Amino acid sequence: MSAILGFIAILTLIVGWFLSRQGLATKPWLEVDSAGGLATPNPSPYAPAQVGLGVFLAVVGSLFALLITGYLLRSEGLDWRDMPLPWIVWPNTLALVGTGIALEWALRAANRDDRGAVRTGVLVASGCALLFLVGQFAAWRMLAASGNFVNSGPADSFFYLMTAAHGLHVIGGMFALAGTFERIRRNERAERIKLSVELSTTYWLFMLLIWALLLAVLSGSAGEFLAFCGQILSQGGMP
Repeated sequence: MSAILGFIAILTLIVGWFLSRQGLATKPWLEVDSAGGLATPNPSPYAPAQVGLGVFLAVVGSLFALLITGYLLRSEGLDWRDMPLPWIVWPNTLALVGTGIALEWALRAANRDDRGAVRTGVLVASGCALLFLVGQFAAWRMLAASGNFVNSGPADSFFYLMTAAHGLHVIGGMFALAGTFERIRRNERAERIKLSVELSTTYWLFMLLIWALLLAVLSGSAGEFLAFCGQILSQGGMP
């Protein structure tokens, strides 16, 4: 049970930190000016799309927290049989990391309004994301070939369920990348392109975090992952 609470606590801290960066923790109606009266709220430095993404990621994080909680609770059953992970999930992880790196590079290019580099970064990120999805489908095929079907046991069912849920969100992220590429093609204002790349980068880094959590649980390394995250938080790894 402590592992379950730890997962939920860490995920809540991460999502809460992100939302606080979006300005959702402020209470402008309670602020006072130097004369003691209510101060006029300052406009938020964050675009509505950024706030909306923060709320959406909070919902997504809650969904995966529930899935992970269900997995850990069900794994305590007497009929639980561990399922070996297909080796291809590790190259798939590298593909997902490549997506994040490409988008970070595209974001740096967007800051200096280098649209050619932004286009290249978005295309590379899209290619890595597609490679990840193909790899996930290959992982399912490997499991089926070894006799591990969705109804073979609770561990198998959870693997298919959690990776499918993550894959659907990856597909959604690819639509967002397509929208970013379309803005570049239409030669929209630099601010809009930069915002689109920022949102995509945040989303994909969050998907990478979720994937790391899923791998930690599915590989049986939840305890080690919790200890690692605890060290990061205790050392002030998050500003």
